[in-house]
Amino acid sequence: MTKLTGGQALIKQMHREGIRVIFGMPGIQMYEAMDAIYNEPDIRFITVRHEQAAGYMAYGYSRASGKTGTALVVPGPGLQNISAAIGTAYSASTPIMVFAGQLPKNQIGKDRGELHEINDQISTIRPVTKWTSGPVLRTRDIPAMVNEAVHQSQVGRPRPVEIEIPWDTLGEIEDVELRESAQHQRLPPIDRSLDQGATILRNAVRPVIWAGGGVITSEASTELTNLAEILNAPVFTTKQSKGAISDRHPLAVGVPMYRSDVSISLVDEADVILAVGTRLQRVELSSGSESESLGGQMAKLHRDTKIVRIDVDEAEIQHSPENTHPILGDAKLALHALAQQLTGLKRERPGLKNRLESIAKARREKAVKLQPQVDFVDAIRAALPDDAITVQGITQVGYASEHSLPVYEPRKFITSGYFQSLGYTYPTALGAKVAMPDSPVVAISGDGGFLYNSQEMATAVKYGINAIALVFNDNAYGNVLRDQLDKYDGRTIGSKLHNPNFVKLAEAYGVRGMRAENAESLESSLRSAVSFNGPTLIEIPIETGAMKPHL
Repeated sequence: MTKLTGGQALIKQMHREGIRVIFGMPGIQMYEAMDAIYNEPDIRFITVRHEQAAGYMAYGYSRASGKTGTALVVPGPGLQNISAAIGTAYSASTPIMVFAGQLPKNQIGKDRGELHEINDQISTIRPVTKWTSGPVLRTRDIPAMVNEAVHQSQVGRPRPVEIEIPWDTLGEIEDVELRESAQHQRLPPIDRSLDQGATILRNAVRPVIWAGGGVITSEASTELTNLAEILNAPVFTTKQSKGAISDRHPLAVGVPMYRSDVSISLVDEADVILAVGTRLQRVELSSGSESESLGGQMAKLHRDTKIVRIDVDEAEIQHSPENTHPILGDAKLALHALAQQLTGLKRERPGLKNRLESIAKARREKAVKLQPQVDFVDAIRAALPDDAITVQGITQVGYASEHSLPVYEPRKFITSGYFQSLGYTYPTALGAKVAMPDSPVVAISGDGGFLYNSQEMATAVKYGINAIALVFNDNAYGNVLRDQLDKYDGRTIGSKLHNPNFVKLAEAYGVRGMRAENAESLESSLRSAVSFNGPTLIEIPIETGAMKPHL
């Protein structure tokens, strides 16, 4: 045991847990923790210009690396500012850990108007966290709480966690025993459920695989590809799982488009669907008696269609449709075990290769009609190496990238889950770049979303975070404007924007600013940005209303 302040106990235990980067903002309630970081040279502290950005950077760091991203904020407004990022991580099953300050111990719950006071603060964040702890009142208890927080962030379904530590606890000195680092233990599937699932798959004639984000979070891409080859089964991915199987693989179908997609015929005809780490949404049986959803795309299944569902979250499995055989457990372990049981299976599917090639061609012919979005997506892909990371923004080019941007490796395409939060894209890209400094990282942003966190260009310059921001500028919240024009007889309100000169704005921060007038220019500008040793912003002017979403 060693005499430590609460701040020292916090940071030394974080170091033991393997945490080497913390995103955040210093504030009076966290001074002791900041001083402890100063004396822990292995830990890098990255100061942001808004707490929301700290959360998104931790999110991007985790999405790109698989590690628990970490953020530090003051109580009250600091925690509230970061809450959108915590909700994004929750929606995308991503492990981030947030340390929030608290009032002095004797002032908590007194409602006396203390600095940054929120009554029952922890309850404000509990709905978007997997686990919370606090306030931690004794210095000696801090290492155990940090240890448990890291464990909870990673075990089972990974999601955000939060710890609150009072101002004075961080300064109190006690004898402290640091813990050994938390070990992430995967949940093994039950043998009997595996046996039954393997039997269903062995007897399948026209199986397909629907892979969700759980394949990425469990690092199960190799196992997914191996089992797909054993089953000779086409693989659909959700946007969360792009790259789980390389888009170059002949069995890769990709993400279905928004409206009718010829590839869905494979699902309609399937006698068995292997669903891995995905929510089953809108499965419509042939009788029409049920209406749920499969990956956000309508699929009309026959009543005798069987679903073998692998998920680490028991609550999700309980929402399965009829004819579902559940396998509760980690996707990596379950897929590996199924492959072992099915070793030697050589399913012949005459004509499947030609059909998949025909489907891919038809999808491409339809996608290229979505202009200018797909031309821009093609330019982005052409300019980037295979290991580049793309952060999908809430903008029309971002939406088009879901189905038209090939991804060849896991963790190379980052979305905001079902939270769909404007403003997340650029700081998420910065966090991803911190995690993977040798990979190009590109944020696909609209003008409205980029200005949520454009101030983080200062952070990029200060810390040499060479992410690339693409800003598609139509001087509007384009989706809202289009809906208003289409649905309300041309009446628009609040959707047209006045923007700065983005190139000059970037240059004011010390970021390299460029402008690309078309897809060809974007490709050349992006190639230049990839080779440039510094952060870059590329503005792409778009005529207001020019990008239609309909396929």
